[in-house]
Amino acid sequence: MSVSKQTTFKAAVTGLAAAAGLAAMLVSGSAMAQAPAVKGDAAAGAKKNSMCIGCHGIENYKTAFPVLYRVPKITGQNQAYFVAALQAYKSGERSHPSMQAISGSLTEQDMADLAAFYAQSK
Repeated sequence: MSVSKQTTFKAAVTGLAAAAGLAAMLVSGSAMAQAPAVKGDAAAGAKKNSMCIGCHGIENYKTAFPVLYRVPKITGQNQAYFVAALQAYKSGERSHPSMQAISGSLTEQDMADLAAFYAQSK
């Protein structure tokens, strides 16, 4: 597959994943869908990403806790989807012990800042 086709495919998959995640939240009536929007600051997010980069910054990284799991790269991720995913881990709607622990320590502002930082990162 050519680089341009890979880029187009990746963008389409990312967009579909974001749309599916947001649609699921709206259908479920999740508190995440009703959360007030907090404006993210990418510069602040760059200072808060140390807990993310150790796993999400490594190409093709797999974690073995609690099970073997391919860790997705989060650079370029849609901001709304990024925040919604962190909120879902924090609330327990998504289950992964490491992500639940990390998201549990984040404020809404932290989530928005990280989302802004990773959305602009390539």
